[in-house]
Amino acid sequence: MQHPQKAFLSLSRSSRFSVREMNCLPRVYFCWALLTAAGIPAASGEMYTSLLNVKQAISVEQKLIDYLRTYIDHELQRLDDIKRFYSKVSGLHAELYKGSGAAMANPLVAFTLIKRLHSEWLNVVYSNEALENSQALRSSYEEQEADLPMLEDLQGAAKGLMRLQDVYALQVASLVRGRFQRVTNGKHVDIYMPSVSFPLSGDDCFMVGKVAYEQEDYYHSVQWLEESVRLFRRTGGKWSPENEATLEDALDHLAFSHFKTGNVSYALSLSQELLHYDPLNGRVLQNVEKYEKLLVAARPPRADGLRRPSTQYLSTRDTYERLCQTQGSQPMHFESPRLFCDYFTNNNPGLLLLPVKREVLNLQPYVVLYHDFITDTEAEDVKTLAQPGLRRSVVAAGEKQATADYRISKSAWLKDSAHSVVGKLDQRISRLTGLNVNHPYGEYIQVVNYGIGGHYEPHFDHATSPSSPVYRLKTGNRIATFMIYLSSVEAGGSTAFIYANFSVPVVENAAIFWWNLHRNGEGDVDTLHAGCPVLIGDKWVANKWIHEYGQEFHHRCSLNPEE
Repeated sequence: MQHPQKAFLSLSRSSRFSVREMNCLPRVYFCWALLTAAGIPAASGEMYTSLLNVKQAISVEQKLIDYLRTYIDHELQRLDDIKRFYSKVSGLHAELYKGSGAAMANPLVAFTLIKRLHSEWLNVVYSNEALENSQALRSSYEEQEADLPMLEDLQGAAKGLMRLQDVYALQVASLVRGRFQRVTNGKHVDIYMPSVSFPLSGDDCFMVGKVAYEQEDYYHSVQWLEESVRLFRRTGGKWSPENEATLEDALDHLAFSHFKTGNVSYALSLSQELLHYDPLNGRVLQNVEKYEKLLVAARPPRADGLRRPSTQYLSTRDTYERLCQTQGSQPMHFESPRLFCDYFTNNNPGLLLLPVKREVLNLQPYVVLYHDFITDTEAEDVKTLAQPGLRRSVVAAGEKQATADYRISKSAWLKDSAHSVVGKLDQRISRLTGLNVNHPYGEYIQVVNYGIGGHYEPHFDHATSPSSPVYRLKTGNRIATFMIYLSSVEAGGSTAFIYANFSVPVVENAAIFWWNLHRNGEGDVDTLHAGCPVLIGDKWVANKWIHEYGQEFHHRCSLNPEE
């Protein structure tokens, strides 16, 4: 069944209607609200899942700017021609035609008047030049359409902003002003200070609120649409040609959002304000009548207030978000005397002269950070090699793999034969871990680039089901994970270990290692971990997953079956 609001929201720029126009369209009525809204059509855009692709879109817009500049130049030339014609004709009327009878005695003047009225005015009024200029602009735009973001990208980017809002407890009002703030002890605290603040417009806020609204997520739609209405009011409701929405649209969506959260009185107030702009809107008039009846009823609907939508990992959400917010700053954890730093050789001859800086982060599960594992040049080589093969990251879905909203990134696989740097990294990993990382005992290196608010919600790297795709290599489960940080980020992006209760910030060129399985082959539940959303920055990592088989003489089983 179609959602009862889905008839008035605009589908796209090509099918935009004002609230007033939509009043003439067929309705699907809701028994209480009598509000309708249009659905967002599906698309297959994936630009938002990789910041690399978002950066590439800059060059696309630069081309569009050049096309628009050409269009403006042509239009200015066309208007100059019209102004010249106007000056010529108005000049004749100001001077020559003052004594019209005498002027018309001159056959040359009379001829030019007749000619102008017969053909010159016709050519000016019915000129195709404006249409040709606009068609040229549209043709140039259409040449770039394949590289333009799709509706799914806009939705994904909006969801990314809401994800950052939730995980980092950001204030929407601050985000709209270009600030990244949350309230701590009643005070607004900057968690990141951008060098340049980039405020959002009323239309920007409307699009975020609209995405939430379409998902019946009124917790977010109320907050973003409130800002949209505030900003539209500030402009006096003036509409700009590039905008998707108007003040009326924002009021309409916000009123229903408040109604759905139980705030009927405010929904009534907003609907009455909407009628000020569109007094003949029958649907809104019906809403007002219904809201008024609800308010005088003996038992009006209970106001539930704003509640965040539930999630699959609700039981760990608080811990996950707290660890993301601390961004690796857990002094009570890292000040443990059992944790240490040293120069590590693993008794490998190849590391004796150049030991690696090791930092033991946790003992259960055993998690280690190797500083300066990779050089800047090697990291850039790996990212460059991966770029042509980047595809939307997938997760295990039974025996198959599928994309999911809880993992927003793109990834590519690099064989050791792809470039000498890949083979060098495999050798280095083997020396540090003492494990056999050659394929198929180790998977190919997976390079990942995160998108807007890119993240990977709490998950295990090892298979938890015998039907998992992890077993396709027929080399057992993933015994260990080796993850290399190929870039730095300004904020966010930490790796959070949920049950172990600590997080590790992104350390450029470092690598993190942990065991996924106990020595008896059972999965270690304490390795439940997550990639926190990237707040500011372009996060790249390289994963190397090592399997059980092939490690018989490198990581022996214990005599204790419980270990």
